[in-house]
Amino acid sequence: MALPAEKDRYTFADCLTWGEDERIEIINGEAVMMAPSPATDHQLISGELFGQIHSYLKGKKCKVISAPFDVRLFEQDGDGPEDVDTVVVPDITVVCDPDKLDKHGCKGAPDMVVEILSPSTQRHDRLTKFNLYQRAGVREYWIVDPANRAVQSFVLEDGRYSVKEFGTAGDKLRVNVLEDCVIDLSEVFPE
Repeated sequence: MALPAEKDRYTFADCLTWGEDERIEIINGEAVMMAPSPATDHQLISGELFGQIHSYLKGKKCKVISAPFDVRLFEQDGDGPEDVDTVVVPDITVVCDPDKLDKHGCKGAPDMVVEILSPSTQRHDRLTKFNLYQRAGVREYWIVDPANRAVQSFVLEDGRYSVKEFGTAGDKLRVNVLEDCVIDLSEVFPE
């Protein structure tokens, strides 16, 4: 699919003109086409992770939101849509500051993001997004690998991500930014 209009630099203002069916992220002003709709296992994993986090957060101030959901990582107060040149769409986003949520998505770094790898997105999720999330100050980043039935969690410490936990089917993995939240990976990767 071609981009809606050829430009040297894209911003969130462009996103607001595109149709809802457009699957595009903007990274430092460059439009990056996203893969077509995810595979069934990707969606089942996403649904289970979302469900467990959502159940834990009932009655709490933090919110969990599934894709498609725009996250404007570096937007600051006073920025207009034309000033925002990085917009990502994590598979799952957790936001604990209600002031970061608006009608267009999340303004600034969320508390946690989850990316579920697809063959076509592995490099993007493991390198580009890893570095973006780290630089933006996302406190926790999970990379879910359906092919290996594994999850790796990274926690921001002194401005850098460090590996916090690694889990596979059957393990229980703690969400570090949510007190006492534990994800049962046997439900995420059923036999």
